[in-house]
Amino acid sequence: MASLWLVPWSLTLVYLIRKLLSYWNAVQSIQNLPGYRTILSQSTVFANFLPGASGITPGRNHIFINKHNAFQYFGWDIISAIAVFPNSKPDLLLADAAAIKEVTSSRPRFPKPVERYTVLSFFGRNIVASEFEEWKKYRKISAPAFSDRNNKLVWDEAVRIMDDLFHTVWAGKETVTIEHCIDITVPIALFVIGAAGFGQKLSWQDDTVVPPNHAMTFKDALHIVTADIFIKLVTPSWALGLTKRLRTVRDAFEELQQYMSEMIKERQYSESKERHDLFSSLLEANNQDLDEAKLTESELIGNIFIFLVAGHETTAHAMCYAFALLALYQDEQEALYQQIKSLIPDGRLPTYEEMPLLTRSMAVLNETLRMFPPVTAIPKYSAEDTVLTAGNINEDSTTIPVPQGTAITISTPGLHYNPRYWEDPHTFKPSRFLKQDWPRDAFLPFSGGARACLGRKFLETEGVAILTLLVSQYKIEVKEEAQFAAETFEARKTRILDAKAGLTLTPVHVPLTFTRRA
Repeated sequence: MASLWLVPWSLTLVYLIRKLLSYWNAVQSIQNLPGYRTILSQSTVFANFLPGASGITPGRNHIFINKHNAFQYFGWDIISAIAVFPNSKPDLLLADAAAIKEVTSSRPRFPKPVERYTVLSFFGRNIVASEFEEWKKYRKISAPAFSDRNNKLVWDEAVRIMDDLFHTVWAGKETVTIEHCIDITVPIALFVIGAAGFGQKLSWQDDTVVPPNHAMTFKDALHIVTADIFIKLVTPSWALGLTKRLRTVRDAFEELQQYMSEMIKERQYSESKERHDLFSSLLEANNQDLDEAKLTESELIGNIFIFLVAGHETTAHAMCYAFALLALYQDEQEALYQQIKSLIPDGRLPTYEEMPLLTRSMAVLNETLRMFPPVTAIPKYSAEDTVLTAGNINEDSTTIPVPQGTAITISTPGLHYNPRYWEDPHTFKPSRFLKQDWPRDAFLPFSGGARACLGRKFLETEGVAILTLLVSQYKIEVKEEAQFAAETFEARKTRILDAKAGLTLTPVHVPLTFTRRA
């Protein structure tokens, strides 16, 4: 009987020895660069649900929670993460501006691991889940859609939607309390992307008319898809019919795909050339050069869907954080209000042409994106054996070997909270972006290099318009609650600015009060 147990024990021992040797070789391959040494890799699904535990796993959302602390602790602005399970491939975490610029500017050496993004291709191949020649094709056709004409449409629609909010939903109310700020920023972003993305003007009034051959309105389908995309990502197709909630999500995605297919056909045969929304512009760009390969209907829908996701959730969460920060830092809110008032003293609606003058609105948006970057980890990998140079707060430098196949993670919070580039990085200081010499290479909310986000100007235009309109009309404050009456400023700041991981960095609970200005 003893010999029967010998085989599995021997196999287990061999397996463990091989894992330990693999781990040792990984550590040696990067010359034991300091960093995390754990049993479980953060890439495992299970580890993403665990809190941080020394030697076990860095923990869920650790990149944002630790910000620059881990880099400071280990002594360099490039650190490593090596785990025993499931594999021991080294991962380099970067918070060094020069090294990050080298990585984002050298696409052949440091391409994107597109296999991590295949779950975002359920509507079709797209610019996010592609690389090399395929990515070039998508970018060439997509880039013209993000034009100044579209940016003006974004501005005009954002102004219309905010003005409509003030005169319909909040009409006659001196004070409005919102239990969670995203309850207001999500529909604002939804309506803007509906108009500027699809040419569908949505409003605060409910649209209950369902078109023929549809089970729900475009507005409802769009809302469910954007609100419940994470459910779609993590639920197998066969399970989407098991509950009423899952069936609703499944149906919303099918409805939105049908709406987009219908819009493609309608726009292709339409004689009108006056549409400047992303959908129409993408179709127009796709038909420009007869010699170039065209996007299929699936690819068109896949790309416009990616723009929908990026343009909706990113803006909604960024605006929620901006409102929260202004509520906490009343002096910064007053400075913003005074500039708006000086530029638009008669209370009229601001125009797109005046956007460059609204420097404080832009500074508030940038500072919000610095403190709460939508994407906290930007993945790359090394396509060849190479090296990177790391620095630290003492202005020392060291050369780090980067073997072929090494995973690289750009830590946006690590960069954005690095005291080498940002003075007092944990404090909300929009004025830092009013200086001419602010550290542009250390600001990466839209990624960098050739793969930088095409929708940057879209978000900036929408964000400045929303901030300007809201602050010009309402004072923002944290909702007063009896149970928090005695809390310190730092405790309140921690509570209001709590964040969790999602498709983008997500506010947990931001209760605010909006009071109409005299």
